[in-house]
Amino acid sequence: MGLFSKDIATFDDLFLHQLQDVYYAENQITKALPKMIDKATAPALRAGFETHLRETEGQIARLERIFDLLGEKAKAVTCPAIDGIIKEANEVAGEIENKAVLDAALIASAQAVEHYEITRYGTLIAWADQLERPEIVSILQETLDEEYATDDKLTAMAKSSVNPKAEAVVEA
Repeated sequence: MGLFSKDIATFDDLFLHQLQDVYYAENQITKALPKMIDKATAPALRAGFETHLRETEGQIARLERIFDLLGEKAKAVTCPAIDGIIKEANEVAGEIENKAVLDAALIASAQAVEHYEITRYGTLIAWADQLERPEIVSILQETLDEEYATDDKLTAMAKSSVNPKAEAVVEA
């Protein structure tokens, strides 16, 4: 089902499609995070990625609860946006040799993912509210709160240690 597919005829259909999109995205993120953990050199960054991997697994479980509440099977539809963000992150990380600079790039890539998720969950919350599904709103809000918290932690880590270390790198 594409975004402008004839399969999307109602607001409920659109909501379900967006839910399937973010379900795909979260599953792709669980595949990408272990690679980011392996590449990260700052201990706090590695730990943050490990924590977020566990959170993402919980977010997938929440999405599956929402599918159940809707009487739908948990199903993903391809999300070209998250695929592109992850592809770009892999390309950039593959081009950086200095570990301090690589950590800064990993944070930037992780924040691109977080910002994408924040937009999707914000939209889903607004739509669930419009559809008068408060039980779904509260589940989605829990995930959105985690996404904002992760973004805030990444920003703090970047500003306090990772970016200054990257900035200190001079060419040999």
